[in-house]
Amino acid sequence: MRVRVVVLLMAVAVVAGYGVARATGQAGAAQALKETVNGITYHMPFGRPTRPFTPAVQTGNLIFLAGQIGTAANAQGAVVAGGIQAETKQTMDNIKEVLERSGSDLAHVVKCSVFMADMKDWDAMNAVYATYFPDHKPARSAWGATGLALNARVEIECIATAK
Repeated sequence: MRVRVVVLLMAVAVVAGYGVARATGQAGAAQALKETVNGITYHMPFGRPTRPFTPAVQTGNLIFLAGQIGTAANAQGAVVAGGIQAETKQTMDNIKEVLERSGSDLAHVVKCSVFMADMKDWDAMNAVYATYFPDHKPARSAWGATGLALNARVEIECIATAK
């Protein structure tokens, strides 16, 4: 009986829109969830993911974020307009939100990986990126990449420690 109630509640949550991923632009009121399996905590800051990945996964004191791109709830699943700087700002805002909903923050980021559609945007991306780390600069790697999701210009993934 208990399993049926849980399944029913999960179905109601999905129908109510709580299970819709942030990238679809409909996650505003989603309830943060987390599950621990085999000592690994799966943080679902916007409800159950609709895509085949979890936004943040924690093992021990480390939190690994999935790559984030510059989508916003009001962009209805599309990348924000305005070019590399606008995308970088939205990407970093998304990272900040996922971290905060998963028990960390930007001050606890130890490593970032940046994927860029055009390395010519390096300086413009860095100008925005640097404003999010005023007190410390995490280790970072960067790659030029083609074919980022939703034709994004930049994707960033991070590793942070829990607060």
